[in-house]
Amino acid sequence: MIITFTAILITALTAQQPTHQYFLSGNPANVDVPTQPGFLMLGGSTDVDEAFRWFLKKAGHGDIVVLRASGADGYNPYLMKLAPIDSVETILFRDKQASYDPTIHAKLKQADAIFLAGGDQWNYFRYWKDTPIETLIHEAAQRGVPIGGTSAGLAVLGQFSFTAKHDTVTSPTALANPYDEKVDIDADFLEFPQFRCLITDSHFSKRERMGRLLVFMARIRQESPCTTVKAIAIDERTAVLYEPNGQFRVVGSEAAFFLTLKNKPNLKPGQPATIPNISVQRIPANGATTRYKLAVHNGTLRQAQ
Repeated sequence: MIITFTAILITALTAQQPTHQYFLSGNPANVDVPTQPGFLMLGGSTDVDEAFRWFLKKAGHGDIVVLRASGADGYNPYLMKLAPIDSVETILFRDKQASYDPTIHAKLKQADAIFLAGGDQWNYFRYWKDTPIETLIHEAAQRGVPIGGTSAGLAVLGQFSFTAKHDTVTSPTALANPYDEKVDIDADFLEFPQFRCLITDSHFSKRERMGRLLVFMARIRQESPCTTVKAIAIDERTAVLYEPNGQFRVVGSEAAFFLTLKNKPNLKPGQPATIPNISVQRIPANGATTRYKLAVHNGTLRQAQ
């Protein structure tokens, strides 16, 4: 009897654990403001004030909803000080069950901007893919609400995403074996028309992620219907302000990289990668664009002729 009672008690306590936390700064009532579509793409680390001012202006300085699965309410005071906005609401997900909470759905339906914070993108796949949260983000974009993300939040904005299901992967590991279990790529979590056949990456130069990104692109080109694969990779403390028509601006302190792969590679499990020419544009926040081509031969990254 004691064992049975203990089991019931533990079950009851577990059931009472919150599925999410909610943080509000500003006006708790919804405000009706005109919004403009756009995508804020941040490379991670220190946030870029200029980029967020652009984002908040797109949101009509209304109600901003921040979604995350780790951390706390750090964006609330930051955004409230940055511009005269109506409110910031941070929703911290603890498990997938929260994705079916109607109170969260109501917040997203009234959001004037949605921002995906950094953390671990595998949590975003586990908690949000194929749930009402995914649907509501799409619906927000369709009604002209700006969408943004940094680090892990950036990683899920393209049609294709590195999931980090088996932890992160380094460039040497990916180049040595493009089918290493850590090279886990998923598709169609978030599906924005502007980002078809696109994959993104963050913390780019500092963490030397060029090699792994080329492998990601090659896997997509080899295994998906995409005949042209594109990528946007962004350095820390840098942002891409992306308009719905495809125009963009790079702001911050470092650079963004825009890559294109057309030729189909021939990758094989357990063998070093060989990838044909990939076109690269490096666009700094302040400076001239550099264009060049890269290729991979037998696992070695090199500049193409």
